Amino acid sequence: MPVCRGPSIGQLASEPVCAARQGPPPLPVPAPPLLLYPLPAPPAEILAGRRPLLSREKMGSRSASEEKAGSRQRLQVKVNEYKENQNITCVSLRPVQTTVLGKTPKVYLVPFSLSNYKSDQFKHPKSLLNKNSNNEFVCKKCKKTEIRKTCRRILTPKMEATSSKTESTLQKSSLDVCTESNKRQHKSTSDTVIPSVDMESIQNLDSDEDTTLGLSAARLREMIKKRQPPESKRKMPKKRENGTGCRRSMRLLKVDPSGVSLPATPTQPTLIADENPLLPPGPLEMTPENRDDDNDLFKGFLQTWAEVSKTSIKNTEKELSSIKNYKANLNGMVINEDTVHKVTKGPILSVALHPSEIRTLVAAGAKSGQVGLWDLTHQSEEDGIYVFQPHSQPVSCLYFSPANPAHILSLSYDGTLRCGDFSRAIFEEVCRDERSSFSSFDFLGEDASTLIVGHWNGNISLVDRRTPGTSYEKLINSSLRKIRTVHVHPVHRQYFITAGLRDTHIYDARHLNPRGSQPLISLTEHTKSVASAYFSPLTGNRVVTTCADCKLRIFDSSCISSEIPLLTTIRHNTITGRWLTRFQAVWDPKQEDCVIVGSMAHPRRVEIFHETGKQVHSFFGGECLVSVCSINAMHPTRYILAGGNSSGKIHVFMN
Repeated sequence: MPVCRGPSIGQLASEPVCAARQGPPPLPVPAPPLLLYPLPAPPAEILAGRRPLLSREKMGSRSASEEKAGSRQRLQVKVNEYKENQNITCVSLRPVQTTVLGKTPKVYLVPFSLSNYKSDQFKHPKSLLNKNSNNEFVCKKCKKTEIRKTCRRILTPKMEATSSKTESTLQKSSLDVCTESNKRQHKSTSDTVIPSVDMESIQNLDSDEDTTLGLSAARLREMIKKRQPPESKRKMPKKRENGTGCRRSMRLLKVDPSGVSLPATPTQPTLIADENPLLPPGPLEMTPENRDDDNDLFKGFLQTWAEVSKTSIKNTEKELSSIKNYKANLNGMVINEDTVHKVTKGPILSVALHPSEIRTLVAAGAKSGQVGLWDLTHQSEEDGIYVFQPHSQPVSCLYFSPANPAHILSLSYDGTLRCGDFSRAIFEEVCRDERSSFSSFDFLGEDASTLIVGHWNGNISLVDRRTPGTSYEKLINSSLRKIRTVHVHPVHRQYFITAGLRDTHIYDARHLNPRGSQPLISLTEHTKSVASAYFSPLTGNRVVTTCADCKLRIFDSSCISSEIPLLTTIRHNTITGRWLTRFQAVWDPKQEDCVIVGSMAHPRRVEIFHETGKQVHSFFGGECLVSVCSINAMHPTRYILAGGNSSGKIHVFMN
């Protein structure tokens, strides 16, 4: 009686892949030479067409041990050869592992070559599920969910690992692993039964789910790409359309606590306070801000200066001393702690020295509108300083009257020109123009009765102190857009010079036209704004200008004609910046061929230059002079120099 043999283990492992999921056979893949190993004989149960039944006790005992071993099991590739068809070469491509009923099966994906393929060579075995008992079917049905999760957990990382390798690497690794897999099959006969059971379960899984075990490399790559997690993008917060906003005060919302809106409050016009309000017109009392009104010391101060001014000797013309004697006298001028003091609040813009030869009085005009007087002949410094407030804006020009030294005239940006009278202790208003801002002034007549005033907008006004009222006599539109300084020729007093933005003009006061006046001479050598321009004090034969291009220029004005030649250009740093008062080079009244100017050099100093450009002397003060003295003035007959800085301090050099 012929014996019916069942399918071999190689058929159970290879046929489902070739028939169920492969579809059309793949193209032939050249395989390296294979090593053939004899397969062990199948057990009697499989030859008889039966499948060994596993009891629940055995399955339970094996599930715990097999599950641990399956998690550590490596990928295996097996090469089999059928005894019936030895010409067919089967090479597994990618192993797939899963867990069925708590056990780890060994699944081998076997391609075949088309050269030796025959249509009736492989027969599709029927599913072994029908031959199983009812207990096995119920057990598999109960474990279906667990199997599905386990397969997904194991298949995904394995497919990701194998998809990155090439086909040649897989074929080479299959030959290396084949020996190890065959050795494990010879160890026990129980291992040969596991593949048959696992393959049967995997076939059922393929019929129920969309999970395939026999997949090509391209299919595996597609599945890996589909299972990759999408790129995480930052989620934008959703806008709250009807969300509750921040809590706000009902008072700010102008809502009554009961919920009724309050009536609108009438808006009142807001008053903008002027930072520098104009002082009232008319005379102001000479009351010091740093003293009491009933100070007997201040009354004695006023009486003393009123008497000194009456007995003061008028300046007489003297011959110029030699440079050698002049330098010797300058070397004797020193500074100490007693000759440095803070006189005003804020930067000093103007300095003047009283012409008295008996006492020493220094006046300073500040940016805050103050006028400070410092009597250096007094024993105590605090008792000799008096501060007044005749203006509300910077005091840019300050002179003692040449006719009456008891009068001090001050001009401010606020459009007022006042005269301080020590004999009457008042500041009398000389000129007032609220529509324009004054910049500088000078005396047209020797008796100081007529004045010429320069405006910041380029206008020039003539003022006569003998006429009643505080208005100007004549207003002239000059050819300059801005005037910084005005200075009158000391000998020919009909001429005066103005310093503008970049040009310096000389005018004749006898030919001024209110509609517009053209200058007699224009000095156009300057490349930047001009800070000041002054005639020499005795003869007026020289003109010195201070320009922002770091140059001091000296012109020959001995013959006022159509042109005035440039004599000397002195390189000097005149860039003081924003917070320092601009430099103004002035002549020494005793030596009209020498110019006095502050310096930015370290250590701090005050320099004197000759009209030829040579440096004559530098005043150093050591620890007593640690700041920049931008504004300087020299006594007309004595060797006394007073310099003011941008913090309100006066530095005095004297014999």
